[in-house]
Amino acid sequence: MASVASRSVFRTTLRRPSYICIYCRHYASPSETPAPPLLLKLRSDLKTAMRAKDTPRLDVLRAILAEVTNAGKTSSPIKSDMQLVSLLRKRASAAKTASAEFQSAGRQDLVEQEEKQASIMEGYAGEVEVMGVESLRKAVQSVVDEVTAVAEGKVNMGVVLKKLIGPGGSLDGKAVEKVEVSRLVKEILARPS
Repeated sequence: MASVASRSVFRTTLRRPSYICIYCRHYASPSETPAPPLLLKLRSDLKTAMRAKDTPRLDVLRAILAEVTNAGKTSSPIKSDMQLVSLLRKRASAAKTASAEFQSAGRQDLVEQEEKQASIMEGYAGEVEVMGVESLRKAVQSVVDEVTAVAEGKVNMGVVLKKLIGPGGSLDGKAVEKVEVSRLVKEILARPS
């Protein structure tokens, strides 16, 4: 009789989705960081594009989400909006290059397709707000002044960039474009003192 009761308790615990084995609790705890907001938007727009049968947008979103998934299996997964924006801009640039090549080959249908995909990617990349140029210039100037005071001579661009966007830097974790930061560092270091 006890075995019948224990079997029914066992069956009900297996059917409950919220049950976690006491030995497995350690492995079941969520340790991942939350997904970036832009990635969540891309996933929701994928569903919307599927419902609307918007083929160009659907193709772009599937390709981007596949790249994000593949990057998650490497040593450098995409964890922030800025990494995602960088991926979108890189893909948009590749689409523009392909469009130019198709133009020279006389394939107007493929030119239009690539331009449409590039505009969709640039639209998503433009949704992320980044720091303004003036606030970036102030941050770069303050770090250059700080490094110049310590170095007492020629300042290395790598040292300045490390203090800006490296771990623990003044712009670490903020929405900045690294290309713009390096351009500003070059510009400020090139000015005569």
